Amino acid sequence: MTFSIQPILENDHIILYPLRESDFEELYAVASDSKVWEQHPNKDRWKREIFQNFFKGAMESKGAFKIIDKSNGKTIGCTRYYDYNEAENFILIGYTFYGTDSWGKGINSMVKKLMLNYIFQFVPTVHFHVGANNLRSQIAIGRLGAEKIAEEDVAYFGEAPKLNFIYEIKKEHWAFG
Repeated sequence: MTFSIQPILENDHIILYPLRESDFEELYAVASDSKVWEQHPNKDRWKREIFQNFFKGAMESKGAFKIIDKSNGKTIGCTRYYDYNEAENFILIGYTFYGTDSWGKGINSMVKKLMLNYIFQFVPTVHFHVGANNLRSQIAIGRLGAEKIAEEDVAYFGEAPKLNFIYEIKKEHWAFG
């Protein structure tokens, strides 16, 4: 890999900062709401011990971000680049969550646009794992132009495999929003 998967990315409303160990408590304060995880494959991530595993995986990925609302400086969620496939030249974006206060405000769209605009400088294809029962995320990723290309059991970091849908966006179809 000849590019960084943990740059600082920002627009007028949000900043994505590389996730640091010292961000745990701030991020857990957002993640500790069980409603955040209702449609995710692992519905128990609101529990501290389960979230600690999630956070460990985020740190080990070296591609995770905390998402900051520029209007108030608060952490509102987390996302990451992961599993760069050099042979097929694609990367995944996922493990994304937002606090319920950020829902319905276009935050996910802004975050994904920042990430896609950046990463398409280096790879022609991006994949997303979306839980088979996560309708909210399936709709959101479809709005960005991603197409479902497969279904597979995915073992998230330190967790049992669960059915996910694989979505794809190709650079040639991306409108650089």
